[in-house]
Amino acid sequence: MKYAHAMPFGAELRDGGVDFRIWAPSKNAGRVVVDGTEYALERREDGWFAAHVSRAGAGTRYAYVFPGLDTPIADPASRFQPEGVHAPSEVVDPAAYAWQTPWRGRPWHEIVVYELHVGTFSPEGTYRGAAAKLDALAELGITAIELMPLAQPAGTRNWGYDGVLPFAPQHAYGSPEDLKALIDAAHARGLCVYLDVVYNHFGPEGNYLPAIAAEIFTDRHHTPWGAAINYDGAGSRTVRELVVQNALYWLREYRFDGLRFDAVHEIRDDSPTHVLHEIAARVRAGVEHDRHVHLVLENDKNEASRLDVYDAQWNDDAHHAFHVLITGERDGYYRDYADAPAKHLARALAEGFAYQGEPSTHRGGAPRGEPSSALPATAFVDFLQNHDQIGNRAFGDRIDALAAPEALRVATALLLLAPSIPLLFMGEEWDASTPFLFFSDFGAELAQAVTEGRRKEFAAWPAFADPATRENIPDPQDPATMEASRLRWDERERSPHAEALEQVRELLALRARAIVPHLASDALGDGWELLDERTICVRWRFGDGARLVLDARFAGEDSAIAWMLDGEEIYAYGDFGG
Repeated sequence: MKYAHAMPFGAELRDGGVDFRIWAPSKNAGRVVVDGTEYALERREDGWFAAHVSRAGAGTRYAYVFPGLDTPIADPASRFQPEGVHAPSEVVDPAAYAWQTPWRGRPWHEIVVYELHVGTFSPEGTYRGAAAKLDALAELGITAIELMPLAQPAGTRNWGYDGVLPFAPQHAYGSPEDLKALIDAAHARGLCVYLDVVYNHFGPEGNYLPAIAAEIFTDRHHTPWGAAINYDGAGSRTVRELVVQNALYWLREYRFDGLRFDAVHEIRDDSPTHVLHEIAARVRAGVEHDRHVHLVLENDKNEASRLDVYDAQWNDDAHHAFHVLITGERDGYYRDYADAPAKHLARALAEGFAYQGEPSTHRGGAPRGEPSSALPATAFVDFLQNHDQIGNRAFGDRIDALAAPEALRVATALLLLAPSIPLLFMGEEWDASTPFLFFSDFGAELAQAVTEGRRKEFAAWPAFADPATRENIPDPQDPATMEASRLRWDERERSPHAEALEQVRELLALRARAIVPHLASDALGDGWELLDERTICVRWRFGDGARLVLDARFAGEDSAIAWMLDGEEIYAYGDFGG
């Protein structure tokens, strides 16, 4: 089996050579440099340039030269950057990889997500290194892995959210064929593979698009990263097509089973059809209808209306309530949950969002969210931690370093047995001792600013008021910072990590046996109660008529939990009579 997504731009093998096509409406002329030889580009309508080079083929290195630019630039639609963002692109034959595993995916209700960063997940930090660990995940009961963004950023050390070449998978982890082999190997083990994609901004280094296509950004909207990507102004048709084709590319050419869309609340679009809805519609129409393909949002606005065309949303409300309950932390966005964390958690479990239009103190009293109680539980992805919630802490602390073991055990049992879709962050299953720190690999012009900026982020926090204390925050640019974040797989065999791993294995087996068969018919919240300020009762009804009831108390060493399915206890920990 071989797969290729025919793109309307980039370098495409065709007619015994390669068609090169690039959008550069800000330029009147240009050339493509193919293995050291220059060829003139023909200027066509709407700012497009094209050339056919018969002597080019798979493996050819190429770059573009435009008047006014000091250096040749990579193809914005490059499929591979073997030497990074500032070097030539490489022509890739997408049909060169022969897929081994016939695969149509898994239905959403079976999904247990495992988020991982390829560079720190395995000792090798590569696609093939990750593939070598898949048996451990499948045996644990994981049914899907989610890769943090792969779009090529500057350098070799990055979380992935600073990508500038959205079609080129990070070269530091291996070749495109290596990535396909990872996905193929996952499918052979019954694992779906999702990819985190970023359509709200480009990274700060290596994005040459604005120099040749000023329409890529707009001053009409602004984001935390500056001017917004132009999805609704002049020239936006091509910009929208860029992200639509990117989504289709990953799903069709790489056979990813779904996409997680980063921070869509920062995608600014006032057009009649929001770009998110266009992406969803084009994906549903453009991917084989017999495949299970899942689209998931991260959306701070809690817009339930977006979930009419998307499968689910990461549920920050549930996380924040969990976190306040089991750690006691109340700073930053946790303020919105500090008044009654158990109530917020119960509502999030039963109805999806805790904030469904209520004012948010953290956002200056602005209303946040839309009613979500009519949505099924599987429309929400719940978690105790993820890359953000660990990595955005100064020292990358994991939840087991912050919470009492008993409270964490209750929270884990709740997460993994609730009808919502659970997500684990890599290493969470064994309470990994390694932090997950923020790291990057920018050039000299940005390096110092990134280091200083990271430390200034925490200046307003009481614990970091002293500049000397801030100096202890790990430097993102230091290679040791990424290395400190690499998982230590040998820990899994030692106490207390082995015991934590066994708990997760048992809970996921129980989920597969007792919960998932009922989830095939959907689950809706059936009410919730606050029994006291730290104890909740939540009920769900499945479409097949079954009933699920949760009682949970979050009280340090006195934490307890009980799950009842159709009146029969299926799991319990702790003593509610104490």
